[in-house]
Amino acid sequence: MWCINCQIETNNDVCPVCKQKTIEDIPTDVLWCHECKIPVQQTVNQSDYKICPICHSKMKHLSTDLRPVFPEERLLVELLIGKKPYEWIQKSVWASNSRYYVDGKSIPVASKVFQAADADDLIKKLAEYQEGNTYQYFDMYITKFVQANKNRLNWLKDEAFSFIKNTASKFEEEQIVLSFSGGKDSTVTADIVIKALSNPSLVHIFGDTTLEFPLTIEYAHRYRENNPQAIFQIAKNREQIFYDVCSDIGPPARMMRWCCSMFKTGPITRVLNNLYRNQQILTFYGIRKAESVSRSKYNRVEGNSESVKIQKQTVASPIFFWRDIDVWLYMLAEKIDFNDAYRLGYDRVGCWCCPNNNQRAQFLSRIYMPEQSKKWRDFLIEFAKKIGKPDPEVYVDTGKWKARQGGNGLPAANDVKIKFTNCTSEEHAKIYKLVRQFDDELVNLFTPFGRVAPELGQKLLHEVLIVDIRTNVPILSIQPFGNSEFDYAVKVRTMNVASHDDLQRMVSYQIKKFNACRKCLKCESLCKAGAISIIGDEYYINPDKCVHCKMCVTPKYLDGGCMMEKYLRTLSKK
Repeated sequence: MWCINCQIETNNDVCPVCKQKTIEDIPTDVLWCHECKIPVQQTVNQSDYKICPICHSKMKHLSTDLRPVFPEERLLVELLIGKKPYEWIQKSVWASNSRYYVDGKSIPVASKVFQAADADDLIKKLAEYQEGNTYQYFDMYITKFVQANKNRLNWLKDEAFSFIKNTASKFEEEQIVLSFSGGKDSTVTADIVIKALSNPSLVHIFGDTTLEFPLTIEYAHRYRENNPQAIFQIAKNREQIFYDVCSDIGPPARMMRWCCSMFKTGPITRVLNNLYRNQQILTFYGIRKAESVSRSKYNRVEGNSESVKIQKQTVASPIFFWRDIDVWLYMLAEKIDFNDAYRLGYDRVGCWCCPNNNQRAQFLSRIYMPEQSKKWRDFLIEFAKKIGKPDPEVYVDTGKWKARQGGNGLPAANDVKIKFTNCTSEEHAKIYKLVRQFDDELVNLFTPFGRVAPELGQKLLHEVLIVDIRTNVPILSIQPFGNSEFDYAVKVRTMNVASHDDLQRMVSYQIKKFNACRKCLKCESLCKAGAISIIGDEYYINPDKCVHCKMCVTPKYLDGGCMMEKYLRTLSKK
């Protein structure tokens, strides 16, 4: 909950300071005016509730949220469901997910319709009819829509401006960043923050995941040209190839989106570390509560280390309580350029092959990205065969691949399995299996525990000691170990600690990183001090930067000690 008057966050429906209702508690309704043929959003308790502000006729409830349907999508839907081309061209068409409203009449389109559609035939028909697909009537309805909702727009702007100014006042302007994805929410956030702070020179960071819609890349270039004063940084993982990683650890799934760390959060972290080193920054995000169940659990201002993906950030969401209709009202009223993918019917424009995409989004990609879509489907089918699915085409086309969990059927799954034996000659010592030879990279992974002191170890055994950073007392002994059971092994002995089991557990996390690291970049994002980096193929912890907070070896922040644990853990078959 957010209090507009006091500009504070609270868990109460009523602000504990001024006793006014908090913003989230103010109920709104999307109504339909049959005379003007437009949606109007009003608060339920306002005096003229359900009265059209233009024609003053009585309105009725239509939906909880809406988005405009642009002529490009309207024509496609007409062709898809067997209507005549241009049949709705003079009508006011809106949508909520896959339910369309034509002059206020609800027309649902089932997922199976999108799945069964003949994409090749639709592509030909779209090319045939696109030239006569005018914006004349669409623009007329949008003009009325903006006029009818001007009070709502003014309220949204005033509240967002106050929130932005109050939140930004706690940071220097040089420490303020705009997260720019090329989507509608980040576009609106960037525009409203720039206007609220009267600063067109703010830092924008665009995360190019390498899986963006072509139209998103076009829009990012256009935005950069239209905002020449903005400091525009591109964050991109140029070291990994998406399909290669998919072949190794499997494609991302709804609960296993390794791609976010590897291709988005990680590269953005690198840009932030380069720009700000160890400074704490404020990032304005386009996150909205209504987008998903997971995002509804966020706070409007988030600085908690368990909630923020990049630890050097405090994140703030000016449009957190906005709905889709609010975002479109702002963009259309302020005449902001936006990503043309929305004109085609996409309601979100993240990675085009994201497992969170619905059937309609997949259908649109078959229409507008046929080559990439076919390549992705062919890959998924081959992957399904590799992991032993009996009906790979069905597994892929019904979307069951999106529910995949664990590394069943993948050779890489063996890398996250910690294999060890207890040393029979020394107490509190374990012999861990390694997938490759003991080297300096493994020794460096013990930096979070204390000072790495090879000079204190037994040189003939190539032993390295780790000493407690405060007491200078040895707590770990590490040495390569010959073992008939393992090709490569390391012996780790704990000493002078209260809990040997707890320390060995954290040790096992570093062994797992050494064996299973796929350079997902999660650890880079986790480190507040910017001490962790992936240099070439090597995981490196800078001892001069490490503050020994142990977040990188604590399951509270990194489940299983390594992100690959989540993605490659094998599940027992029932």
